[in-house]
Amino acid sequence: MRGVTASSRASGAGSTDASPSQASARGTLLIVSSPSGAGKTTLTRRLLEEFAGPPQRLAFSVSYTTRPQRPGEVDGRDYHFVTTEQFERMVERGEFAEHAFVFGNRYGTAQAPVEEALGRGGDVIFDVDWQGGAALEARWPKDALKVFILPPDLTVLASRLKTRATDAPEVIERRLQKAIEELNHFDEYQHLIVNDDLERAYAVLRAIYLTRRFGASDRADVSYPLAELSRVVEANRATQPDAHARRLVGKL
Repeated sequence: MRGVTASSRASGAGSTDASPSQASARGTLLIVSSPSGAGKTTLTRRLLEEFAGPPQRLAFSVSYTTRPQRPGEVDGRDYHFVTTEQFERMVERGEFAEHAFVFGNRYGTAQAPVEEALGRGGDVIFDVDWQGGAALEARWPKDALKVFILPPDLTVLASRLKTRATDAPEVIERRLQKAIEELNHFDEYQHLIVNDDLERAYAVLRAIYLTRRFGASDRADVSYPLAELSRVVEANRATQPDAHARRLVGKL
């Protein structure tokens, strides 16, 4: 999920993205949210793998958490695992940009390394829930680029959650209920992507990131086809993912 280790609102509305010149002076704070099981972690990790090296140096924000470490997880890579007492001391010292309780455990993002990365022009990607996204946007409003990943439907979402062998049935049920709550906040995001096809969803996320970083017009000093990528972003808007989100939450 989330603390730095390295290096138009919902579609159809007016964008509040910072201009490319603003984004290039400081880094971009890429906030990706979704209900559990909608694919945000897969998508953010893939973007990180592609752009972690020069020239972007996209960094993953590794959260601090009090939850137990799971098999295969690495401290400092997946999370910074700390005790409740250590976490509370960090809260008291004002070290977190955002922190919250999730399923009885605490999660938080340390603000100092994020600000340092943004200040030197580095980009930071966050895999957070809507509450974390709102707090990060409030802390860094001009740097934030918010993307919400939508599931194809609730049946697919429930199926994905049930196939997670690491979670107990009661946890899966809580996650499904929280997923529905999370979906109600889709309109707080600048871009929506329906993850009905992983390759297409990744292409859209990639295009959103690159056009925010470099602009929507081709440039001699940038190797990416920015005009083409801009069309990918606009084509995604034309599919009306906001209408899909409203159907999911019963508002259409």
